[in-house]
Amino acid sequence: MYIRFFKPLSYLCSMLALSACDDSTQVVEQSTLQAPQINWYEQGQADIQHTIVASEKINNRLGSAKNIILFVGDGMGISTVTAARILDGQRKGQSGEENQLSFGQFPFSGLSKTYNVDAQTPDSAGTMTALITGVKTDAGVLGVNEKIQRGDCTSVAGNELVTALELAELAGMSTGIVTTARVTHATPGANYAKSADRDWEDVSDMPQAAINGGCKDIAQQLIQFEDNLKQRFPTANINGIEVVMGGGRRHFLPKEKQANTSDAVSDIEGDRTDGLNLISQWQSIYPQGVYVMDTAGFANIDPNKTQHVLGLFNESHMRYEADRSNDKAGEPSLSEMTKAAIEILDNNPNGFFLNVEAGRIDHGHHAGNAHNALTDAIELSHAVQIALENTNPEETLIIVTADHSHVFTMAGYPKRGNPILGKVVNVGKSDPALAGDGRPYTTLGYINGKGFHDRHEHTDADAVYDEAIVAGRHLTAKVDTQAPGFHQEALVPLESETHGGEDVGIYATGPGAHLVSGVHEQNYIFHVMNHAGGLTQKARRHLMQK
Repeated sequence: MYIRFFKPLSYLCSMLALSACDDSTQVVEQSTLQAPQINWYEQGQADIQHTIVASEKINNRLGSAKNIILFVGDGMGISTVTAARILDGQRKGQSGEENQLSFGQFPFSGLSKTYNVDAQTPDSAGTMTALITGVKTDAGVLGVNEKIQRGDCTSVAGNELVTALELAELAGMSTGIVTTARVTHATPGANYAKSADRDWEDVSDMPQAAINGGCKDIAQQLIQFEDNLKQRFPTANINGIEVVMGGGRRHFLPKEKQANTSDAVSDIEGDRTDGLNLISQWQSIYPQGVYVMDTAGFANIDPNKTQHVLGLFNESHMRYEADRSNDKAGEPSLSEMTKAAIEILDNNPNGFFLNVEAGRIDHGHHAGNAHNALTDAIELSHAVQIALENTNPEETLIIVTADHSHVFTMAGYPKRGNPILGKVVNVGKSDPALAGDGRPYTTLGYINGKGFHDRHEHTDADAVYDEAIVAGRHLTAKVDTQAPGFHQEALVPLESETHGGEDVGIYATGPGAHLVSGVHEQNYIFHVMNHAGGLTQKARRHLMQK
């Protein structure tokens, strides 16, 4: 008994280099494919060669990465990456499935287990703390270990963790944080804050017991970062975080009328009830620093001369990428902020650490709006490409990952090239497929959340929170589900769609990237960065020199 293995003729021609073979064999092999035609075998050969060449350039030595850039797509689970990849391709005129996002071409990838110590489905505070400190912790707390009691100010002391950004500072490197969320939000906040509650973004968010106990709000910890770090490491010679860009201006201003309200919803945009103006404090700490709040100020930043920059481009979170043009004073894109940050940080011969967060992917999903979530994921891909183009691949480790996923599904049996935001049209058909209730359904959907809303061309997904929950099935036959304002149907009615608990992807390139392979606990990613950058060793040497 024997088994016969049949291979396409083009495979044998390629493997054996047969001179009798010609291009006609490839036509036969591809005849059943939709346009654009692809020679799958040759594509596979090109992919493996790309990986081999990239792998050979990897430097595996401890401390081989001069620079480290950690990109976090907040809420960017596997289904989000897949759908964003297809949407990006379709916007380029492709069928979409064959497209690649920038980080999809990285030579190394793996999976991260995202649960918190006390939660099966995690939150961003606990997950980002794991990513940036190497220690898993509870949901809702920042920069502290699991011994903390959420909301208990007195439990912070003695349970603080050291972050990769802090190690980079102690090592004499430049550091930066770029986000489209508030800079005091959970993901960026985990870089610098030690807080018993992620919600303590400014003093008005804190209970009186915490204030009386001497705990500082997260915004104040950002402004006082340099002093706080020096208190823990008295011999340190640090410069503070050189680049901070994102939203959240309200947490830095007192609750009173401001002179410049050109970008504010009202003339009182501050939330602080302690009367402090933390922006003024930052300017006094860094008198040569540049504070900006709009695109005009951003455009005037000179990266060759600027040593510190604080950019707060919105009262709250920055706008969704699809909605960015509606900002009154203008906001830079994630790509533009990433480029500016790198140009400032790479002036340091000791290298830099930069955390870039696409925070509004998460918010688009919470609102049940795939259009905004995917558009922001595509913008993250653009920002990663900018980082690739503006750094040396032989000395810069770039990691792209997510803190957690969402209950976001891609389902049905749509044919190749079917609009990813559209209704399902099955293979060989031209009309939308019908469910058991006789109604069409979309490829993308949510297990829970606010449910179906048809807001047409409205680009601010958050406006849906002013409307009622509309879960379950609805009449969508005449609805343009590809419009920016369409919110997908959801099964379980909730005020906001929730996170998901499954593993998320890790993508890496540069020195140390080979360590990203397989399935790991989320805190493993810190240890990859620490090894590749030699952060602990460099920080120790730097401290001993002082």
